[in-house]
Amino acid sequence: MEVAMKLDHDLFDQLRTQFHDATRQFLSTLFPGPPPQPGHFLHGEFTNHAGTRSYKLYVPGGYRGQPLPLVVMLHGCTQDPDDFAAGTRMNALAEEARCFVVYPAQSQDANPHRCWNWFNALDQQRGQGEPSIIAGIADQVMARYSIERSQVYVAGLSAGGAMAAIVGALYPDIFCAVGVHSGMPFAAAQDLPSALSAMKRGMQAQPIKGGGLPIIVFHGDQDNTVHPRNGEQVLIQKLHGHGVLHNAATDTGSVPDGYRYTRITHRRSNGKPLGEHWVVHGAGHAWSGGSEEGSYTDARGPDASREMLRFFKTCRD
Repeated sequence: MEVAMKLDHDLFDQLRTQFHDATRQFLSTLFPGPPPQPGHFLHGEFTNHAGTRSYKLYVPGGYRGQPLPLVVMLHGCTQDPDDFAAGTRMNALAEEARCFVVYPAQSQDANPHRCWNWFNALDQQRGQGEPSIIAGIADQVMARYSIERSQVYVAGLSAGGAMAAIVGALYPDIFCAVGVHSGMPFAAAQDLPSALSAMKRGMQAQPIKGGGLPIIVFHGDQDNTVHPRNGEQVLIQKLHGHGVLHNAATDTGSVPDGYRYTRITHRRSNGKPLGEHWVVHGAGHAWSGGSEEGSYTDARGPDASREMLRFFKTCRD
């Protein structure tokens, strides 16, 4: 009896091993390489001579080491990465577009309202201040994950939008295009008084050497925090660098039960995008098409997150 039971047990182990081997072999034909993982939000930190900043990184589901784009998202004043991610819904769109999204966090030690210090002269120089930290965060993510180097972008809201314009101007070797929502042109102010003046009245932008990167701009025409004239100047700054202010196409539209908008598109002679300017009629100082789960959002406008990702894709196609 004991011998028979041992034989039955040995046979069962053999069959179980064969079944497991066959199952693994079958699954490997369907999912070669490491199995896909669900999307997840990770905490990170970066330090250089200018200081330390934490960040949140969204890794999309299905990432198995293949090169993917990277979008750097800079929050506005009083916000943080979790709030900004919820309001822009960029993580959900990252699942559709298959890209990484990193959200650097401004510290209250650097600014009591957690605004990026876009108005400080030091923070408008390559290799210095907060731009160097943001570029360093992008480099750190690129070192740890497989990132398509020709598909790295930066975008932001308000103070984050102003900082995105600065980072894009200073690091065209890292970033490929810029998104500015309710923000300011590069180097629009050199201190707090000039910053408040520019925000209230708008500031004539100085041309960027070489014209800078392709840029998409969103601004509400009823923005009482950052004057809508600044949105115009962000794009003019870009176009002046190319010596062209023509070849513009204008189209209009509206969101069902929402705002009307006007979009002005500028392209090179070969059809490649130079810039887009979206004016959202009736909107204030809020991320257009955003979710109520985050602050400073307005769902009644066109989807700025989706349009920025679409614009970024056209820059590389």
